[in-house]
Amino acid sequence: MRWLLVVLYGGVGLAHLVATDRILPIVPEWVPAPRLTLIATGLCELAGAVALLLPRWLRLAGGLLAAYAICVFPANMKHAWEAIPVEGLPDSWWYHGPRLALQPVLVWFALYAVHLTDWPFGAAKADPPR
Repeated sequence: MRWLLVVLYGGVGLAHLVATDRILPIVPEWVPAPRLTLIATGLCELAGAVALLLPRWLRLAGGLLAAYAICVFPANMKHAWEAIPVEGLPDSWWYHGPRLALQPVLVWFALYAVHLTDWPFGAAKADPPR
């Protein structure tokens, strides 16, 4: 699971740095310094991908990547609702619908991959004795 996250966030992070101008239109208007923010998010994704490979940083990386996935949700929504074309990405609800629906799964996936949650596969915990 971690390797899948490493590939995903590493690839998306590189895309943010290499294709900044193509991705820029989906950044919400209320985001300060959109170009700089987009570059910073790309660097954060790359740092998170690398940190997932380092046992000392593993849990922090998973938690921060889960938070990151929540933070970029407004850009994904803007991309979908305003039908903003981005070169290299599909421009239909066959792409946007699953992407938006799977965003919470991506949050869970990052937490589960680094053992910050075991839900729903963990053993049921009994209430502590009183």
